[in-house]
Amino acid sequence: MTETSAPESSYFRRVGEHRFVPTRHAGGAWADDEQHFSPVGGLIVHEILRARADRPGLVLSRISFDILGRIGFEEFEIRVETVRPGRTIELVQATVTIGGRSVVSARAWFLGVQDTDSVAGGEPERLPAPDELDSWELGSLWSGGYIASIDTRPVGIPQPGRTTAWITTSLDLVAGEQSEALASYIALVDTANGIAVRQEPTKWMFPNVDLTIHLYRQPEGEWTGLDTTVTFGHTGQGLTSTVLHDVRGAVGYAQQILTVRPQP
Repeated sequence: MTETSAPESSYFRRVGEHRFVPTRHAGGAWADDEQHFSPVGGLIVHEILRARADRPGLVLSRISFDILGRIGFEEFEIRVETVRPGRTIELVQATVTIGGRSVVSARAWFLGVQDTDSVAGGEPERLPAPDELDSWELGSLWSGGYIASIDTRPVGIPQPGRTTAWITTSLDLVAGEQSEALASYIALVDTANGIAVRQEPTKWMFPNVDLTIHLYRQPEGEWTGLDTTVTFGHTGQGLTSTVLHDVRGAVGYAQQILTVRPQP
């Protein structure tokens, strides 16, 4: 089932307890008939937090996504299960399937909350506030509904392989549902691989096959800050590395492994 005229104010519409259809805003950057992974990642977190609503007291501190195949622009399902329950440490797994085929697998570690304010330190410097910056038309580099849906504000002039930018969106993750700040934040992190391109996407492909996020503080607010560096190796692999920020400062790190190849 394909969604072509869904509500204009969200990336997805829920059509069952665990089933969703994408709106046009979820369209991919590499192909028109694919979903962009970034909002899918946020939706996975939304569903994980929803499944854990009756188990407060732990916070998501790491989540790793493996993109197992093409995420078609069609109806899909997300199932969540607890792999390792616990009072202070818990491991949760989520799987996205389309037509019975797994397309994304995610594992999230939840850790207990402690007062460590007296020993906190080591964070990178804060970024300039996004309201002081001008918007960048990312659509000049990429196509697709997702790219068109976001407001991107670079810190300085974007460079090949090195860009720092703030990302936000006015859209909800799921039509008619309130999303947690964490899910909305993570829904923008995968954009990192598109803001610091080393080569023109019309000449080279460099999609990521994973995304791993480590958080030492829970992000706040409506902006996702990406301080991103992209490295291409000599044998077809690349790495997108990002220091993650919110408006208060750094919150963690993200890594994406890339498969680098010439466009056919």
